[in-house]
Amino acid sequence: MVDGLVVRLPFRAPFDGSALLAWLAARAVPGVEEVDGAVYRRSLRLPRGPGVVELAMAAAGVGCRLWLEDERDAAPAEQRCRRLLDLDADPVAVAEDLGPDPLIGPLVRAAPGLRVPGSVDGAELAVRAILGQQISVPAARTAAGRLVAEYGEALSRPRGAVTALFPAPDVLGALDPGLLPMPRARAAALVGLCRALAGGDLRLDGGVDREESVCRLMALPGIGPWTAGYVAMRALGDPDVFLAEDLGVRHALRRLGGPADPRGARALAAAWAPWRSYASQHLWQAPAGRPPRR
Repeated sequence: MVDGLVVRLPFRAPFDGSALLAWLAARAVPGVEEVDGAVYRRSLRLPRGPGVVELAMAAAGVGCRLWLEDERDAAPAEQRCRRLLDLDADPVAVAEDLGPDPLIGPLVRAAPGLRVPGSVDGAELAVRAILGQQISVPAARTAAGRLVAEYGEALSRPRGAVTALFPAPDVLGALDPGLLPMPRARAAALVGLCRALAGGDLRLDGGVDREESVCRLMALPGIGPWTAGYVAMRALGDPDVFLAEDLGVRHALRRLGGPADPRGARALAAAWAPWRSYASQHLWQAPAGRPPRR
């Protein structure tokens, strides 16, 4: 048992930790995650048992404190946190390619250290993506919290408001979709996804072939391009996903004077390859007021 192991997670500067913290806070699932001041805390499902991590953003590196059942889980826990915070990104390369662009460039130059939030668990992220289909961020957060309260695994050693693990795929895959408080098609998609994950027909972690995983996702009933793309971006670490149908992306493009229809948005974003995930993140987190000066 490891209590409060402290490590520092380095990154390439610049690093916009405050933007990451705000993103995670808005989506924190009750029972599994919380933001307490400048600290992000969450549970982890690790190879040898559950754990809890606290992450504190700092200019010199991210402070990471771990509570683990087995010290051998320290390395996989650190790696999952690095994926969550996109700490292996090269922000200089992203800024060099996107900075000169007449539309997205001002956003990139204003926030050159913006990262694409990843995930600590691809299965959890995929379930949350399905929960978030066609509803607001607060509504998706509430739906995920209800799922945790009903089917999550209680921690024997909770910390703060982190009291449970997110429900495992085998647990959710065994449910009758009719028991879930959501539209029937979405419930069936969620249960079908979890059955594929629990049965080994689908893997969603950093070591898989992205194209193959996206194809397998798209073959599942109820999972379309938005959900598959969102999972590829956040669970599989694909730096070049553009969600042209996403309402947040389209609204931001409209505010900036760009095309808001999916076809026009997709054509515009072709110039942002191979960093379209970062362009999407800049659009999602663009100020809602006056566009930045070009």
